[in-house]
Amino acid sequence: MSENIANLDSLCAQYGYEIVHTAAPNGSLSKGDRAKLENTITKSLGVLQENGVYAFFLYLDYRRGEKGAPETKKQALSLLRHAEVGLLPSGNNHFQDVQQLTDDLDNLLLARQLLEQALTYARYHAKALRETR
Repeated sequence: MSENIANLDSLCAQYGYEIVHTAAPNGSLSKGDRAKLENTITKSLGVLQENGVYAFFLYLDYRRGEKGAPETKKQALSLLRHAEVGLLPSGNNHFQDVQQLTDDLDNLLLARQLLEQALTYARYHAKALRETR
């Protein structure tokens, strides 16, 4: 059991890294863009914690023009669809998929926990980015 938990934590770290490094492929951003990315990740985490998984995806869809929002959404969906996690089918309508996820409380809570962990790692990765001028 602890090996499975370690694997899931490793996946969360991987997806947290991917959120940031797809938004900043060269490992650096301007000070303003870095702050915007950190803000998007932090607010997304807040929505997830306060309002749940479905609201988290709605928020990211609403904020799709903000730095890091599309990357966060894409990586969050990939994490939940990962073969070792398997919480979402690889369908085209992620809102419908997430809505179906809410039918099973255990899966919903696992999804929330995994997303929280990935976003926490993403916040630290964003803070560690180099600043360009």
